[in-house]
Amino acid sequence: MKQPLLKFLFVLFAVNMSSAQAWMTNLEIAQRLAMVQNKMVLMVWEETTSYQYPVLVRDEKGRTIFINNLFEDEYISPLIWEHFVPVIVSEHKYAELYGKIKGRRSQRYIDKFNDDSIKIMDVNGNIINTDYLTQDFQNITTIIKRYSLNTTFINEELTNYSNDKNFYSAYYLASKYLDFGLYADKNIRANIVNLANIYLNEAKALVLGEDSNEREGLRQRCELLKMQEYLILKRPKKVIRALKKIEEDAIEESNKSFVAFLYYTAYMSMDKAKDAEPWKSEISSLNLKKAQKIINLNS
Repeated sequence: MKQPLLKFLFVLFAVNMSSAQAWMTNLEIAQRLAMVQNKMVLMVWEETTSYQYPVLVRDEKGRTIFINNLFEDEYISPLIWEHFVPVIVSEHKYAELYGKIKGRRSQRYIDKFNDDSIKIMDVNGNIINTDYLTQDFQNITTIIKRYSLNTTFINEELTNYSNDKNFYSAYYLASKYLDFGLYADKNIRANIVNLANIYLNEAKALVLGEDSNEREGLRQRCELLKMQEYLILKRPKKVIRALKKIEEDAIEESNKSFVAFLYYTAYMSMDKAKDAEPWKSEISSLNLKKAQKIINLNS
């Protein structure tokens, strides 16, 4: 990021922090600031601010208290700024933003995009908290606990994707989000997997932009990464079934170590050490550590 823009964003951040009621109103700038701050974006539609938006929050004494209006309370706004970059988005932006996701997202995602509730987005504008609301009032403390993510771990991949959207930047961001999910709160692990899926689907679509001699191997790599998702979601048997459908001579040379990783991790997650052992020697020490983390999740 260029230094003048970086300096501008820090000044803008300071200005927003100087007022308890100030939320940003430019989504693009909010996303850039979130990139600098390694935070997620907290977004609401402008129309939502035209009426009272009651929420719950836990105070310093541990008591859950009722706040009449999210947008006017002097305690809430600094709390949100501490954990997110909050932005109010004009209704005029709806058509443009909807056009980017139409036909590319699940109905649950579209419903969340359309409603008046709080949306937590990554720096590229993809929503992570797509679960349907089950309570009358959103709890700000719960949102912070679950979605106040420090994205330093994936900053390089986020930056690469932002600078040049291609197969590799989308694929590696999807992969890194899955790694990120290994260390996240179990209550949002599936949400992070869904977020990774957005980038994985983009990578699949961008394969056509790569050299024709490499496309089959890249498509296969995407399918293997999809299998890794099932391991994180504690479905190792599904991984084994999927792997066995791949003919041995159809495995691209560049993907053989990935296949070994999946076999080893899936079998170990199923307590089948004897079946896993033949694959262990084909896995790097770094990936063995990741495998162990996944195995621990499945235990």
